[in-house]
Amino acid sequence: MRLFECGTLVPGCEWHTRADEDAEVVRRSVEHMRQAHGETIIRENMVENIKARIRDENQVEA
Repeated sequence: MRLFECGTLVPGCEWHTRADEDAEVVRRSVEHMRQAHGETIIRENMVENIKARIRDENQVEA
């Protein structure tokens, strides 16, 4: 399972998502950026920043 925690990109945000594939994690994360953070234009560097912060859930320390 792959994990993205928004707080690693937007300090203070506690939203996170899990999915089997990175593409789904990115899709959900982009939708979250639009709805919660008011991003109307998602630039390639935003997608790259999301991708760089996706981790295997079993590697995340509790």
